[in-house]
Amino acid sequence: MIRKALSTLALSLTLTAGIAQTSQEPAKVYFTSDISPESLVSIFKSLGVAPEGNVAVKISTGESDRSNHLRPELIGNLVKEVKGTIVECNTAYGGNRSNTASHRRAIEQRGYGDIAIVDIMDEEGGMSLPMQDTKWFSENLVGSHLANYDFMINLAHFKGHAMGGFGGVLKNQSIGIATPDGKTRIHTAGAYSDPRYVFQQPHGQDAFLESMAGAAQSVHNYFKGKKGIVYINVMNNLSVDCDCDGHPSVPQMKDIGILASLDPVALDKACLDLVFNHESSVGDNSQPLVQRIDSRHGTHTVDYAEQIGLGTKSYDLIDVTTNGIGEVAVDGVKKYNVYDLKGVRVLSNASNLSGLAPGIYIINGQKRKIE
Repeated sequence: MIRKALSTLALSLTLTAGIAQTSQEPAKVYFTSDISPESLVSIFKSLGVAPEGNVAVKISTGESDRSNHLRPELIGNLVKEVKGTIVECNTAYGGNRSNTASHRRAIEQRGYGDIAIVDIMDEEGGMSLPMQDTKWFSENLVGSHLANYDFMINLAHFKGHAMGGFGGVLKNQSIGIATPDGKTRIHTAGAYSDPRYVFQQPHGQDAFLESMAGAAQSVHNYFKGKKGIVYINVMNNLSVDCDCDGHPSVPQMKDIGILASLDPVALDKACLDLVFNHESSVGDNSQPLVQRIDSRHGTHTVDYAEQIGLGTKSYDLIDVTTNGIGEVAVDGVKKYNVYDLKGVRVLSNASNLSGLAPGIYIINGQKRKIE
């Protein structure tokens, strides 16, 4: 079903590229169906970015052992490869991670301390990042230790979310990097900074989603001004509930894979498309997650993120599961995306293949010879 969904997805991204209100070139989003420590390292390397300086790896450490957070066994190789520090912030809603002492106990119990140093970035308070988008507030409150890092890997678990509809890289670096006061500011779209009011929405749901996008942009801008930032979504354990839920619903949908990009908007959009275009079957039902996202207007987060200039929803999905080069197949669609064997794009959304010099190309994900 994954390959069929990918084919449908390629049609979706082709159409999106034609209507998106952006002059940007489509972003490259890399995909592998193999969810393993080795593939996580490999797909990171596909991005072609060498981390420099102090490297932060932002994950969610999960609310309980029953949560679907990314396990140390999966992420350990990548964290060690980049000599990274795992970073997190305390929560605003109580629970096992609402203060540094209990958060550290949870981190050690889950084994993260066995693979890396773990920094709770708001342990000593917060710092402010300027918001490029000031519609709802002008400063994003994040953990003060963020200043200690030069490069970030935003390593997110893609899944549903009780309030945002879904959680991916945009959520992971907005709410995920904010202090409890900052989390409250995002949830309430600037109305409050006191965590007692974290679940109030005086400006409505879309204002919360827009605040997430704006806060994510402030973090993106911060690291673009340093050594850089990259984005990875792991699409496993696809529950309708977030890793902040200690008793999440059992996933109804099978695992899909790992996706990575330099563009957070394109990455979350690609994951959404994989969910929405998934062909459900017995034991592999995407509809609960689709309904969760729709019920919270979750797609508005990526729409608004593109609107404010954080990234583009238009992307080329490149399957690196087998050959590391090919464009995902577009079955039955008279559009061609062509790469040479070095991975350089030759044609994009072309209506025909005329003009191609004789040779071997990757055409819509398949190696073909042009006479």
